[in-house]
Amino acid sequence: MASLRYTLLGISLLASSPVYGSHVHTPFLHKHHARALDLPSGWSAQGCITDNPAARSLSGASFVDTKNMTVENCVNFCNSQKFIFAGVEFSQECYCGDNVVNGGANATASDCNDACTGNSNELCGGAGRLNLYWSGKQPPPPPATVPSVGLWKSLGCYSDNGGARTLTVQTTPSDPVSVESCTGACFNLGYPLAGMEFAQECYCGLEFDNGGAPTPLADCNMPCVGNGSEFCGGPNRLNVYNFTGTLPHGPVNPPPPGGGNTGAPVFPVTNPPSPWTYGGCWVDGAHGRVLSTELPDNQNVTVESCISSCGAQNFTLAAIEFSVQCFCGNTLVNGAVKGAESDCNMPCGGNATEACGGPNRVSVYTKTGNITALPVPVAQNTSLPTNWAYQGCIQEGENAVRVFPHQLTWDTNATVDACLQQCQAFGYPAAGLEFGTQCFCGDVSDVTKTSLGTAPETDCSFPCSGDPIHLCGGALRLSYYTYNGNLDVWQKPANIGRYEFLIGGLIVPLLVTVGLNGKVNFLEKFGTSEFTNTTGAYELDLTLVDDFAHAWRELHVKTDVFCSGAIVLPDKAGRQLNVGGWSLSSTFGVRLYWPDGGPGVNGTHDWQENVDELSLQRGRWYPSALTMSNGSVLVVGGEQGSNGAPEPTLEILPTPAGGPTFLFMDWLNRTDPNNLYPFLHVLPSGNIFVGYYNEARILNPKTFDTIKVLPNMPGSVTSFIAGRTYPMEGTAVLLPQHAPYTDPLEILVCGGSDFGQALDNCVSIAPEAPNATWTLERMPSKRVMPCMAALPDGTYLIVNGAEQGVAGFGLADFPNLQALLYDPSQPLHQRISILNTTIVARLYHSEATLLPDGRVLISGSDPQTNNDDGTPKFPEETRIEVYIPPYLNQGRTQPSFNISQTDWAYGGSYRITVNLHHGTTSTMRVSLIAATSSTHGNVMNGRTIFPAFTCSGNTCTITAPPNANVSPPGWHQLFILDGPTPSFSHFVRIGGDPSRLGDWPNFPDFSLPGV
Repeated sequence: MASLRYTLLGISLLASSPVYGSHVHTPFLHKHHARALDLPSGWSAQGCITDNPAARSLSGASFVDTKNMTVENCVNFCNSQKFIFAGVEFSQECYCGDNVVNGGANATASDCNDACTGNSNELCGGAGRLNLYWSGKQPPPPPATVPSVGLWKSLGCYSDNGGARTLTVQTTPSDPVSVESCTGACFNLGYPLAGMEFAQECYCGLEFDNGGAPTPLADCNMPCVGNGSEFCGGPNRLNVYNFTGTLPHGPVNPPPPGGGNTGAPVFPVTNPPSPWTYGGCWVDGAHGRVLSTELPDNQNVTVESCISSCGAQNFTLAAIEFSVQCFCGNTLVNGAVKGAESDCNMPCGGNATEACGGPNRVSVYTKTGNITALPVPVAQNTSLPTNWAYQGCIQEGENAVRVFPHQLTWDTNATVDACLQQCQAFGYPAAGLEFGTQCFCGDVSDVTKTSLGTAPETDCSFPCSGDPIHLCGGALRLSYYTYNGNLDVWQKPANIGRYEFLIGGLIVPLLVTVGLNGKVNFLEKFGTSEFTNTTGAYELDLTLVDDFAHAWRELHVKTDVFCSGAIVLPDKAGRQLNVGGWSLSSTFGVRLYWPDGGPGVNGTHDWQENVDELSLQRGRWYPSALTMSNGSVLVVGGEQGSNGAPEPTLEILPTPAGGPTFLFMDWLNRTDPNNLYPFLHVLPSGNIFVGYYNEARILNPKTFDTIKVLPNMPGSVTSFIAGRTYPMEGTAVLLPQHAPYTDPLEILVCGGSDFGQALDNCVSIAPEAPNATWTLERMPSKRVMPCMAALPDGTYLIVNGAEQGVAGFGLADFPNLQALLYDPSQPLHQRISILNTTIVARLYHSEATLLPDGRVLISGSDPQTNNDDGTPKFPEETRIEVYIPPYLNQGRTQPSFNISQTDWAYGGSYRITVNLHHGTTSTMRVSLIAATSSTHGNVMNGRTIFPAFTCSGNTCTITAPPNANVSPPGWHQLFILDGPTPSFSHFVRIGGDPSRLGDWPNFPDFSLPGV
């Protein structure tokens, strides 16, 4: 069962301990039972699912045990009844079924957190949540409308009204309700019409009364509690049968159910358990149930047991009806009014002296002494959030297919306003409410594509769980609302750029760096690679891509760099620093490469490493690195080797003297394993932004104490626990800084995952602005494992990733082939343009890297996602592509410039001579793109700066950034832009090497370029 993926009527049933690939963690497993469950052979836990009291997810037999409910008791009961599913709920309820129906869907494991009444070490669901168990057997054929039972013939599905019944005689068969038991009961009472409703109610009659009329057969969609292969009506719908033979006698009244009272008087309980008091006899069903929570019928119910059950669930009202039914709530709804006391004349099933309501009458008890009765609910079509409008009641799709893709279930607090506001906050202009508790978000196109059309307004008859005077849909019916206006506009420019094949590769690179020599350095898994003859490192000469034999230069690493971190150092040579790795000594690895050679000319340097001389203080797998304002290197987080214990610390390179100097961070420890490859950025104050899992904070760069905890990053419309760092893996960049650098610096984070459901939004924040908050912008599609490359015009190319899953081997599917462009110069919610598509799936271990000519190199993909037969679904991708952004897709000649001074001091002035082909220096721009290393979509040391400059003729003077907080020491690609078109870049260093990294490490087997 550990690897089972089984789908039944729209719910994916997963084992409680899912199997993950070797390169991912197991987040949010279900809470373990304190002891092993003693279940019948073949039965196993399937997780937590939603349930709706008005339309149960398991609609077969059920029972309640307020004192002795355990998982074993429930499973054994369902197993004895020959059902294949069992579910426990509200600590004390057990439900059985052969199918998960009525919209039951996967829920967060932590929602099922109620201890069982019979064993506090076991979990028995929660409020509107079932702990689900499965026998391992395949379900029987889906339920159907039985055409006939003996001489009883089906007349189809008919409407019904709780206040004015179509069939006026309610009876309780001796066996659980089925077509057979209900028709048998009506036959014995002498009635020719029999009807089943709500899966468990049986009615008899001589004729159709009170306007009852045929409705679509699909409306009768609830399986019988006594026979899951048959339909027994639905909400306010009857499966009706007509007896075509001769009845044994004329019609007689049914005997009272439950306790066998033979006419002896019954009385309300005047001294119920304190502080409860009797609140009178009330009319039920005139416009729907007057209490929203119905417990399973109990032939032994008493006033006291009903009060106990409702009180245990923190309800303040308890009501008993028809001798055996118990209802709970906090207010009376649906226009409840008081009835005559003499109408509540039926004895309780468990105590024949107590009054337990009557037909359509409830005996109500209150815990507070007060009873609030609300009016009949109506559709909310006024006082809506701005720009929203009610569009009517609509049907779900064919075979109950959901119209909208995103569902929230609010068992106690669903309101129209809350649903519309939630949808709007995440960029969805269409919303629907259903079953009184469910909120759905999506697009108007979802309705056009899937809905079967409008439905009668009376079909949307369920009051909202959090606002009982308004309606929130019905059974498979949506109260439908739309937003009048645009929430997010995705531009569709005529010039969308293009992908091009660049060169065949040798490996699947997982870390990519453009060197000062203009060549691209690729690192891959070494020792764990799929390629047996790899050396772990290769360098690509971009000038030789048409000559495969000479384009690639073999380099060498000594330990496995698998899932390490890297940056470009600010030393004189722009050495590339790589830290951490796969396991054992490689996790302590500190590796250095000095790029040399030039276009068409091989260098002679190689990666240098000696873990016995130079190492991290703590072994790290999945760490991030950052050049701080003082020029030293900060290394943060990771784990102690592959899938190892957390390493919730940070440290500095070069390692300070004086013994261990690493620091423990409780926030890293608390959020492991969902905080790997944290996002690190130096802010204009010199403080450090850290984004990890779905949290963010600002650190002091000297003490690393927390200065400010920022709001959590928004997740998905359905989940606030979605994450942005590995393994949820989004991508983050700093938005451009413009001279004179007075505007707050913003950070943009795009994509991520809700533990398998990829996110379709970007969020941004100015961390040092007063009252900093995240702004959410919706993307055109979902994306986990995206890559984002800063472009010289200040825009950002978003590529790669998947529309489902998380980062890791075999854990993602549905590659996202669409490129996007994010332009922060445009208004919020209008910044994303849809660009071109590729044919190459780029999933786990893919990257996007800006090249000196303005193109973006697209590389990698190591998904290890297989088809059902075990064959690879996507290849180990060695092909290298480039993306030609729109600014290079217009047939314009790229500008050029000459520069002599490439080592810049802060605030200094530096001349360039420019050659423009289309515009003048009055429309020219200058940009600086920091030298980066990228892996897993994390662009380390990334930064975009637009410095001030002046021009006289074709000679321009650029003013370097003013300080190390605006621009930490390091190398940058300097571009000029002739209108939209960038030049080839020249590397310049800004701020020197204040920590003297060029003189480090001082060992004879390491080459030192100096500062």
